[in-house]
Amino acid sequence: MAEYAWIWVAGAFSFLSLVLMLVLAAAGLWLSPIVLGLLVLAAAVQYARGVGTAHRRLAGALLGVSVPAPRRPDLKPGLWSWLKARIGDAVGWRAIGYLFLRLPLSLAGMALVLLGPVFIVGSLTYPFLWFPFRSDVMPVFGIYAPHWAGALAWAVAGLVAAVALRWLVHGLATLDRLLVVALLGRRVLSERVRDLEQSRATAVEDADLRLRRIERDLHDGAQAQLVALAMKLGLAKDELNAETLDVAGVRDLVTAAHANAKQAIIELRDLARGIHPPALDAGLDVALSTLVASSGIDARVTVDLPHRPPPSLETIVYFSAAELLTNAAKHAQPEIVVDVREDGGALKLAVSDGGPGGARIVSGGGLAGVVERLRTVDGELVVASPPGGSTVITAVVPLPR
Repeated sequence: MAEYAWIWVAGAFSFLSLVLMLVLAAAGLWLSPIVLGLLVLAAAVQYARGVGTAHRRLAGALLGVSVPAPRRPDLKPGLWSWLKARIGDAVGWRAIGYLFLRLPLSLAGMALVLLGPVFIVGSLTYPFLWFPFRSDVMPVFGIYAPHWAGALAWAVAGLVAAVALRWLVHGLATLDRLLVVALLGRRVLSERVRDLEQSRATAVEDADLRLRRIERDLHDGAQAQLVALAMKLGLAKDELNAETLDVAGVRDLVTAAHANAKQAIIELRDLARGIHPPALDAGLDVALSTLVASSGIDARVTVDLPHRPPPSLETIVYFSAAELLTNAAKHAQPEIVVDVREDGGALKLAVSDGGPGGARIVSGGGLAGVVERLRTVDGELVVASPPGGSTVITAVVPLPR
């Protein structure tokens, strides 16, 4: 029944969506001499992208097709860059191609599910109606037989059609599945190569930033404490070698040197924890629970992983969760929930809260940093935060096969 529902719902939706998209495109071309036309064309492409998203979700609900959502294009500042990115959106154009290719399938499917049952019911009931109406032609596909044996033949044809209808509907749904996967989900090779190039560049830049941060922290923190420690110990040594020993002064120098040594140890420990939290050695569940407990954030942590992910992915998910928890505690209300699970060959971290909503990925913000961190492993960040509603931010990291 789900495939029948798909043909009816998706067929009507595809047809109406294509008509509206053509109207927007025609209006954009008509207004193309002015900037407004370009804006309308950009709206048409983005509308097609949204229609593709709706078809992808509908296919997941009715056809059982799980297609990952394409990543939104990176927008550069400036109106012209925005227009080029919107009008040239490859995902939107693939959705337009999907609507055109699906049009004959929609018409054929709707005709099949509309006329097929009518023919089946008419042919199966014809033998019972043959005796009172033997001289008349049934107004269903011109069904007529001069004798009752012919009426039985029509009934057999109805049975065959009833069996064939199911397989025809399944065949059309299979074609739709192929179109959804080919045009609405899977990225072409050039896009994949570009994503990998961006991921590599981001990984190199992230590694360079980490090394610079470690060098700066060592220089400004532990190194400074160790230099102060050496200076105070040197002064204490000079006092000990002096002819008149100032015990109180030496004691003060040793006490200050001891304080510098303890501070250096603390800063080195914090620096090492920032590189790799020790709690991660026990797994993500322990590490995230420790993170929540030590941060003082009122949050509930659930981890459901059948297999332990690689350590590198655990580290990325841990620091992503730390940033998302900080944002949730800073901008939202209580009821923070952290959920980690494996789904569809990917590791998914979802942080939800009951705050006011309105969370967005902005350049230089905390979420943008999480996006950059995830991009190093070809991951993505999905933000669902309607104004006035709860916020759910999901980090998706592909697991190695």
